[in-house]
Amino acid sequence: MAEIINLRQARKHKARAEKEIRAEQNRASFGRTKAEKALSKAEQDLAKSRLEGHKRDSDETP
Repeated sequence: MAEIINLRQARKHKARAEKEIRAEQNRASFGRTKAEKALSKAEQDLAKSRLEGHKRDSDETP
């Protein structure tokens, strides 16, 4: 026989779990120090400039 559950409690439990997942993601993205944010931005800028440096010019013909 199946286990009897209270649907209201099940919905609340599911909502709490989803809220905790969102909170964990926000802590990871917004809970950083100014130095960590600057380092991350510098790394992204460096990667972007390296990628741009390896692109071909569009005016060259093969």
